[in-house]
Amino acid sequence: MPEVKPPEPTRLGEVVWLEPFPDALLEGAIDVPLGPEARYEQTESISLAFVTAVQVLPPRQLAVLILRDVLGFHAKEVADMLDSTVESVNSALKRARASLQRRRPPTANHEPPPASDSPSEDAIVAKFVSAWESADLDALVALLTDDVFISMPPMPFEYEGRDLVVRFCANIFAAGRRYDLVRTRANGQPAFGAYLRSLNGVSHGVGLHVLTLRGDRIAAMTRFENTVFPWFELPRSLPSR
Repeated sequence: MPEVKPPEPTRLGEVVWLEPFPDALLEGAIDVPLGPEARYEQTESISLAFVTAVQVLPPRQLAVLILRDVLGFHAKEVADMLDSTVESVNSALKRARASLQRRRPPTANHEPPPASDSPSEDAIVAKFVSAWESADLDALVALLTDDVFISMPPMPFEYEGRDLVVRFCANIFAAGRRYDLVRTRANGQPAFGAYLRSLNGVSHGVGLHVLTLRGDRIAAMTRFENTVFPWFELPRSLPSR
């Protein structure tokens, strides 16, 4: 970004090709009853954090994890589907769970996100839109968890911790870049088309921001390229206000 000098990232991401999925295409799919052995809530199993974590699993472990822990099939059913044995399925599932546990942040003491499209979620979203559009860094800081995380696939840079994330955002705001946000949803989470304001008043789409909420705070922000706009029926630009 011109005139923006971001701080050194916390680390480089492994899944640089991760892309968001429009909630509009998931309508009805996430309401299907799960089997009794499913370990993950439907909304969690489509979240960006979960999708990112499972990308590192070998194909067979990934298939077993999805079939057993997300869709709730019995071990015998999965063994039949994969032309395998129950013992092999259970072994693959054990390894997949262990690998996933190492890569996903602990959530035992974390507040769950507010329900989709609930008044609580709407309140957080409204505060974020106001802070981002007005470049109000103090208001943005008040919305972030201490361990907030930013990633920007396909760019590999990842920032972790409120201080570093605030420094990153401060660089953007200090460069005089101002945005308009258009709300949508991705992977069961609130998302926004971000439009950079130009001198002629037209705002040009530059990226899609997806928020991960925890309680009444923002725990993660993921920015995607504007090439995903057509999937969300977002325009390339917004007319002058």
